[in-house]
Amino acid sequence: MQRISLAHGEGGELTHQLIQDIFIQSFGHSEQTLFDSAILAIPTQTIAVTTDSYVIKPIFFPGGNIGKLAITGTVNDLAVSGAIPHVITAGFIIEEGFPIKNLKEIVNTMAGEAERAGVNIIAGDTKVVEKGSVDGLFINTTGIGVMQEQHRLKPEMVQEGDSVIISGTIGDHGVAILSARQELGLLTDVRSDCALLNHLIHELLEEIKGIRIMRDPTRGGLATTLVELCEDFGFTIEIDEASIPARKDVQGACDILGYDPLYLANEGKVVIIVDSNDKQKALDILKNHEMGKDASVIGQITSCHIQSGKLLLKTAVGTTRRLNRLSGQLLPRIC
Repeated sequence: MQRISLAHGEGGELTHQLIQDIFIQSFGHSEQTLFDSAILAIPTQTIAVTTDSYVIKPIFFPGGNIGKLAITGTVNDLAVSGAIPHVITAGFIIEEGFPIKNLKEIVNTMAGEAERAGVNIIAGDTKVVEKGSVDGLFINTTGIGVMQEQHRLKPEMVQEGDSVIISGTIGDHGVAILSARQELGLLTDVRSDCALLNHLIHELLEEIKGIRIMRDPTRGGLATTLVELCEDFGFTIEIDEASIPARKDVQGACDILGYDPLYLANEGKVVIIVDSNDKQKALDILKNHEMGKDASVIGQITSCHIQSGKLLLKTAVGTTRRLNRLSGQLLPRIC
C-alpha cells in the first residue's frame, strides 16, 4: 500500500506528483496552479468569508468522511449567512504514513460535494508532518460567498411571535461519531446528517421575505446555537420539547449514555427564525426537500430588544426551565 512520506511535503518531485495526481486530478482548475494565489472575478462588492478546520475522529464515519464534512461545513456556513457559496480553498496537514488511497477517496469526495454545491475549489496547500504529530489528516478551508441584497438577513426585524424552525432531526451526527469510535460499546445504524444545505436555503430566501436569522447548529448542538442567538441579539426564545424532532435510536443512545440530544452536534440542519406569517410557507418548502422532510416549528420569540436574552424549554410535563450553552467537553473531535 502506498503511503505519504515526509518527502511528499518537501516541495520537490513527490510533492508535485501528489498535487498533480490527487488534488488537480480531482479538483481541476490547473490554470490556478501557475500562480501563488488564485485570481478571482468577484461579481459584487459584498462578499461573505468563512474559515474552518476539520480534525474529526474517526476520519471515515457512517454517512461521510472528513472531506465531505469540510465542504458541506464550509458551504453551509456561507449559506446560513445569506450568501451564495462561490469558491473554497483547502489546506491539508497529512501525517507521515497516511495511506494514499484514503487521501484519494477523501479528495474525490470533496470534489463531488463541491460540484453538487456549485462551488470551485480554487487554491490549497499540502504539508506533511512526522508520524504522531497529527492524527492522520487535518483539513483547513476558507470559503467565499457572494451576498445578494434581496437575500440579506434581517435580525433587526425580529419581533415577538416570530417562529423558530429546525429543518430536521437533531443529534444524528453526534451519535454517528460516537458509534464509529466504538469507545463506549454503542452500536447503532445512525448515519451522520452531514449534507449540503445551500440549495435548500437559497430556495427559502428566494420565496420568503420574512426570514430574520439562520444558523447551522453544529458543535454544541441546537441548545447552544439558540442560546448564542438569544444572547447576541437580545431576545428570549421558548422552545417546546415535544416539538423537537429526534430519531428514536438517537434518543435511545442518549438515554443509555446520559447525553442530551439538544447538545449533540448536527452537520446537515438549519435553524430558522422567521416571521410567524411565513412559518407555514417555510415548512412547506422544507418538507418538499429531502434535507427538510422532518422540519418542525419548535418555538417562538417571546420577548425581544432586551438587554439579556435567554433560552427557555417547555418540558413534556409542562414545566419551563432555562437552557444554557454547552459547558465543558461533551464530544471532542466531532468535526
